[in-house]
Amino acid sequence: MFSMNEFGNNLYSGKTSFPFVGKRRLWFIIAVLLVLGSALVPFIRPIQFSIEFTGGSQFMIVDPSSTDQDVATEAVRSVVPGAATKVVVVNGKDVRVQADQMSTQETQEVKAALAAAYDVEPTEVADSFIGPAWGENVTRQSLWGLAIFLALTFLILAIYFRTWKMSAAAIIGLLDVLVITVGIYSLAGFEISPAAVIGFLTILAYSLYDTTVVFDKVRENTTEDANQTTRTFGESVNLAVNQTLVRSINTSVVAALPVGAILFIGAFWFGAETLTDISLSIFVGIIVATYSTLFVAAPLYAAFREKEPALAAHDAKVYETRERAVAKA
Repeated sequence: MFSMNEFGNNLYSGKTSFPFVGKRRLWFIIAVLLVLGSALVPFIRPIQFSIEFTGGSQFMIVDPSSTDQDVATEAVRSVVPGAATKVVVVNGKDVRVQADQMSTQETQEVKAALAAAYDVEPTEVADSFIGPAWGENVTRQSLWGLAIFLALTFLILAIYFRTWKMSAAAIIGLLDVLVITVGIYSLAGFEISPAAVIGFLTILAYSLYDTTVVFDKVRENTTEDANQTTRTFGESVNLAVNQTLVRSINTSVVAALPVGAILFIGAFWFGAETLTDISLSIFVGIIVATYSTLFVAAPLYAAFREKEPALAAHDAKVYETRERAVAKA
């Protein structure tokens, strides 16, 4: 019978080993295909940005007798034919309608149409306008926040691990997570909203945490193995990834469970639409972050360093020792 404890012990001792470093070319090809595929998503399905980024008109019907979303769409289009609308139920009782930017007259006519459609007083239909400048500010601030986060991460990791190559591998892994997560998110047809952006930045923090734990074990193994001839540098890195594999899986499952509960039960089942954006981006990001740490960041670090003269000489000594052992046998 399968035992998780025995499986973990075998991974830690090296009795069971997955070739994260040994088959890195295959993982890199897959990673490149995933990144290219994510980059091509906008050509297949244009990325949809929420009204906060594009600007538009918003209406809120407070506590109508019905929350039928089709009613709102028909009411808006009775005034502005062909208008793009997004209708969501807020707090389980209010209806929020977002649409393209409208003139003052169209706004008043849509308010009256919504009030009549939901059988409420016109005063119970609130309207607001969100300008595109607000979205531009959010986008600019998000990009600045991302750039500063990556720069500080690179610097701190370089100081902590005492090598810029580990920082470079970690940053590439983070970018891999960000591009693939945004690609999957957009391919699914979900709008990128401020909440989704917060989710994307949150998963970068999670990915960084997961990568740092694995890299800490990598540094420990490669330091201890520096004066022995049983493992090459790449094998020491691979052993470290296997030794932390169970921890990475357990952490990901524990992190994904509450987010998945919010997403599938809270958002999809109970209709808490406001939670969908952030919970979906974090849920997808957790899965991608775990993959990226194991299959991209750690193998990339091994590739960056194993050609260094000192490590190449060490690996040559290991292979020579093995050949002598085989010859004696």
